[in-house]
Amino acid sequence: MPTEQGNAQGSSPAAASGIGRRGALLAGGAVLAAGIGAAAAELTRGDRTDGRPATAGAGAPPAATAISFHGARQAGVLAPQQPATHLLAFDLPRTSAAADRKTLREVLGALTGTLATAASDAPADPRLQGGATTRLTSLVGIGPAAAARLRLDVPASLGVLPAFPGDRLDPRRGDGDLLVQLCAADRWTLTVVAELVAAAARSAGAVPRWTQSGFMAPTAPGTTPRNLFGSKDGTANPDRAAADQWVWGPSGAHRDGTVLVYRRIHMDVAGFGALPEGKRDRVIGRRAGDGSPLSGTAEHDEPDVYAKNPDGSYVIPATAHVRLASPRLDRGARMLRRSYSYDDGPDDRGLLFCAFMRDLNQFVRVQERLATRDALNPFVQHRASAVAYVLPGAEKSGTLGDGLWT
Repeated sequence: MPTEQGNAQGSSPAAASGIGRRGALLAGGAVLAAGIGAAAAELTRGDRTDGRPATAGAGAPPAATAISFHGARQAGVLAPQQPATHLLAFDLPRTSAAADRKTLREVLGALTGTLATAASDAPADPRLQGGATTRLTSLVGIGPAAAARLRLDVPASLGVLPAFPGDRLDPRRGDGDLLVQLCAADRWTLTVVAELVAAAARSAGAVPRWTQSGFMAPTAPGTTPRNLFGSKDGTANPDRAAADQWVWGPSGAHRDGTVLVYRRIHMDVAGFGALPEGKRDRVIGRRAGDGSPLSGTAEHDEPDVYAKNPDGSYVIPATAHVRLASPRLDRGARMLRRSYSYDDGPDDRGLLFCAFMRDLNQFVRVQERLATRDALNPFVQHRASAVAYVLPGAEKSGTLGDGLWT
């Protein structure tokens, strides 16, 4: 559950853009969206091709403006984080490499058209008309097994994650040849678009594998959302300069792509909540009340993982989650986190950890530390996992995956 990636932005996250009439409901309740703030503004600047500046927070486009599907990089990574998400995974038929490559081309073409239309100012489906624009964002990625089998041009680091201590992974709820993530201000939009995406993928030859929905906590603009443990989740994310180093691919064919790690993490909410507040804070390494690190006084203070008490013990305990996930223990490497909570019944609630990085080994190094030493381990269990190469975006005349074919 690697969630601490340092304070690269130096200011509190800004609010996400306005939700509008359609976005006023999330699972039947009103919600305020919190974006990933200044980091999102930095990541998006100059990358969309709709003729408008791509910004986040208070300066974001009004609710009546659609978020362009087209651009050098996919909006599902660039745009401010939205209150709700829906993930879909698909497999490709296993016939011959040549036939399956042809099927993949057709699937990616179908998804490009479906997602571009759904995200536009004039979506074709009548269920997406009559209110505010959908504010839909999406991303499409290719799984490592399909990339290897079909000899696709993907980053060299793309691969299957190793087994980590404590993993209890259900293969029926993870992996996949293609991964699609939809994000929007409300569940209605996601339900309709997920149906359209599934139909388009199936008609082009893909086979549905699993789906998963998630949500963010109601969050006041300009503040960090909390997870089901009550902890602020995503206090800091890399700014544009750091993202160019650690999130997006190197110069060349993969420059506008990134690698996504998805982990479905079950949380023992009752068990963690039964701990005294001080103990919970030491497990995390931050104070639950304001999110400040135990070594500091404000949420966005950089956690000092080397600070010690007069008795020689670490101020942030050696097994604290924040300490073990710190970029200071990983040569400064940072991941862009856009996680969501999920609730699939009273006995299955937790976190949909979604992180983006240039090199899959960034996640492996952090998770190896967490899996063996994290004080949070008695309260979390990784139950599903997926990895995908998030494709570069599609310009208006192009199709997702145009650069895959070697």
